[in-house]
Amino acid sequence: MPPTPAAAPSPAAPSPTVSRRALLAGLAAVSAVAAAPATAYAAPPKAPAGKKPVGFVLSHEQFRTQSLVAWSTQAEAAGFGYLWTSDHIQPWEDVQGHAMHPWITQALLSQSTRTATFGTGVTCPIYRHHPSEVAQAWASLGILAPGRVFLGVGAGEALNERAATGQFGPYAERAARLVEAVQLIRELWKGQRTTFTGQYYSVDQFQLYDVPTKPVPILMAASGPNSAYNAGRYGDGWIGSAKDQMDPALQAAFQKGAQDSGRDPATLLRYAELFVSTTTLPTPLHYAAERWRFTYDSWNPTLLYDPNPLSIQHKAERMFSMAQVTSTWPKGASAQVHVDAVQGLLDMGVLPFVHSGERDQPAVIDFYGEHVLPKIS
Repeated sequence: MPPTPAAAPSPAAPSPTVSRRALLAGLAAVSAVAAAPATAYAAPPKAPAGKKPVGFVLSHEQFRTQSLVAWSTQAEAAGFGYLWTSDHIQPWEDVQGHAMHPWITQALLSQSTRTATFGTGVTCPIYRHHPSEVAQAWASLGILAPGRVFLGVGAGEALNERAATGQFGPYAERAARLVEAVQLIRELWKGQRTTFTGQYYSVDQFQLYDVPTKPVPILMAASGPNSAYNAGRYGDGWIGSAKDQMDPALQAAFQKGAQDSGRDPATLLRYAELFVSTTTLPTPLHYAAERWRFTYDSWNPTLLYDPNPLSIQHKAERMFSMAQVTSTWPKGASAQVHVDAVQGLLDMGVLPFVHSGERDQPAVIDFYGEHVLPKIS
């Protein structure tokens, strides 16, 4: 959407109101369609020339920004075409140990990389961050790295939102807030002076003076059918875990949302986080699993609604064994295991983002660059 700056305040812009009742009514068909097998579709992901349509995850929970920026350069040189960073104010588990500000990392990535597409998985624009602030940040990133930025958004977790603001409503409210936030962000990216009055957010004669020529795509996180529907209906794509992206019920809900918005699902983006380990040795595998133990059931309400990373860690230790945590990870030094996992997602039209919890991240990047990415078609 090219910017059309206004010299004087424009009339109040129409402000779509997304109430919880309206949102749930719009999702009424999801339960039925989600029960049916998804219709197969695939839009092969693309990547910059000389790179692969495969991403690498840079984890703020586990490492500091200066390391992530250094690894972004290495990953791009190794052939990764995409990068995503987590967006947290606290780590998921206390043992992970880090949580520097991810938006600073995004700006640094715009300078440390030359071709890779990068963004967050995911930013929550509903409590800690007002949508107008998110709109300004990603408009700036879109100018710093034209055509190389994406914005992943989600309904948040208590460890970020409740911990930092004291607010974390029920799912229906957070889902409605997210849809309204996405609508407001897009309105502001037009570069016009805007008055917006929604159910949750308002701006009064506000204008973004610097907006990118190429709009930044917004991918919405989804791990359940209602959120998958919203991603198809209101987002430019769906961002989530590899497990969820392969779920036929969620695929069907996503397709239904896209069709209800008048779009072909195959034209929308799908990004998936794929946990891997390049070793099966007990010590490094234990190191990774210990830090990502909660991922066996990330959205368990016992964990999702807990604001304390130390409490989440202790709960996960009681709930999940190490074997469970790593059971679905492609593991080991056999390149073919990793090639099969990555290629399987690509063949579904899903762009995989490799995430390893191993201590030696440069070694993981080198392994993929030398043994996996060259075999990806």
